[in-house]
Amino acid sequence: MSDWKRHDPLNRNPATARSSALYRAIGLGSAKSGAHHWWVQRVTAVALVPLLVWLVASLLAHARGDHQVLALWLGQPAVAVTMAVLLMALFWHMKLGLRVIVEDYVHADRVKFAALIAVDLVCLALLAIGVFASLYLAFR
Repeated sequence: MSDWKRHDPLNRNPATARSSALYRAIGLGSAKSGAHHWWVQRVTAVALVPLLVWLVASLLAHARGDHQVLALWLGQPAVAVTMAVLLMALFWHMKLGLRVIVEDYVHADRVKFAALIAVDLVCLALLAIGVFASLYLAFR
């Protein structure tokens, strides 16, 4: 089927097949299966634009302050919730992008499976740490 020696779920032999391209493609997945992933990645990207502008502007406004001033600012509930939303959008977007990279460039099935699990766990761990820190500053 390809240079990567992909397993053909229907056990077709393309060298001897006298069938159409459609017949060879049936059973290999839907062309519509990536639409949801594509939309979620675009929505998170659009959500990140104003959130990152807010973060950069806020950090520049507090650039002259010391650590305590920044901690007090991050401790405000509205800021903590906005920061948690920013972190959720950021790490969800990161997870989606890294999954696409792994799916496209890792070809060994076991390594791909392990890499996808690692991407999901690392992104979830970073999200949990960031949201916990943000909410800890707000509600301590």
